[in-house]
Order: sequence, then structure tokens, then C-alpha cells
Amino acid sequence: DGSIVDMGVFPYLNSYSGPVWFVETTGNDTIGTGSSDSPFASIQSAINFATTIDDSVTVAAGTYIENINFRGRNIKVVGEDKETTTIDGDENGSVVVFDDGIEFNQYQDAVLKNFTITNGSGWEDGSGIKLHYFSSPTLTELVVTNNMSYQSAGGISCESSCHPIIENVIVSNNTSASAGGVMCSGGSNPTLTNVTITGNTANENGGGIYIYSSSAPTLDRVTITGNTANENGGGIFLN
Repeated sequence: DGSIVDMGVFPYLNSYSGPVWFVETTGNDTIGTGSSDSPFASIQSAINFATTIDDSVTVAAGTYIENINFRGRNIKVVGEDKETTTIDGDENGSVVVFDDGIEFNQYQDAVLKNFTITNGSGWEDGSGIKLHYFSSPTLTELVVTNNMSYQSAGGISCESSCHPIIENVIVSNNTSASAGGVMCSGGSNPTLTNVTITGNTANENGGGIYIYSSSAPTLDRVTITGNTANENGGGIFLN
């Protein structure tokens, strides 16, 4: 997981036990403990230690070049501010993943808040944020922008019975084959509140939102504008 080698006669014993785990760009994943005076340098290192519902990860302002996976944990990961705290996927797959393929109804209490999510790229659905297999976290105060998928959902994908709460989020300038901005498929019914979906592009269908084999999501104070699809549904495509 990128932390210190833990084997043989010299085990790595972390005396800090949370419940708040701290991350700063000046931290250290090798000798850091995750405490406020010894923070980690990467968000994933903090997630690796945050194992219970009472744990949270506090991320200082800065740009973190990594791809993170919540690993099935109901934890809160909160940046300092969405304008100043960025997770950059470095064109190396989905930037944030909620999926461990093990538990049903996972992430019911998980929260991702106060980040810009950008530069995700690859063949995965949901190059910005990927929700899969009964994953239903709260996504709030986010900017999901400039991500690209060769398949579906450049911005956010909700697949296989995912019912997240998405509130106060901007999904902008993402591109994909289908579902440039947001995709709902396989019985997924997210609730979108105060969300702006703008400037997203699909090479095929659903520039803004693509809804496939799902009931329509709940849209409350949602602006869908300036999205483009080369085939059907520049704004919303229902299939």
C-alpha cells in the first residue's frame, strides 16, 4: 500500500489509533503515523488505517496525485475546500472508487466532501468517481471535472443498485463514449440535489446524464446545460 515495509525482525508498529487521520502534502507515508503532528502524505494511506465507522480522514489543502479506493469502509474523507484540495488521477484509471465487491449495502455512512476530482482516465466506467455494487455514499461539495472514460461515465458512474446522495456538486467538462457526465445503470437511483452538470461530452449517447435499466434519479434543483452527445440525448438520455 506504499507504506513502510512491515516484515521480519523490524515490524512497523503505529502507536497512533485515530479516530481522525491527517493528510498533508508535506507528510510522510513511510514514517508518518497519521496524527496531526505526523500526517501521511497520501489519502490512501490514511484510508488504509481508517477502518471503523467512527474514523475520518482530514485532508489539508493541496494536490494529491493518486487514485483512491474506500475499500468497503464507512468512513468520512474530507478535504479543506473543494477550491483548494484536489485529487488528481494522473490519467491512471478512476480517481475515486467505491467498490470492494464483497458486501451488500456498503458505504451507507461513507462521505466524500470538499474536493476537486480530476484527470481520471481509462477503460473503467466512472473515471472521476466510480460507484459499484450497492455502494451508496454521500458525495457533497465536490467538483468533478476534466475526466475521460473510453467506455461510460466520464464524471460519475452509479452501477448495480447504487443509491448515493449527490449534493452541491459540479460535474463539468468530462468526456466518454456514453454518459459524459453522470451514468445510472443496473437499478441505480441516486438523489441529486443542487447539482450542476455542464459542458460534458459523449461520443454516443447522454452528454449530461445517461440512464440505463434504472428508474430515473431524483433531480432537485439540478442545472443541465451545454452538454453534447453525437447521437442521442445531449442533456439526458433514457434507455
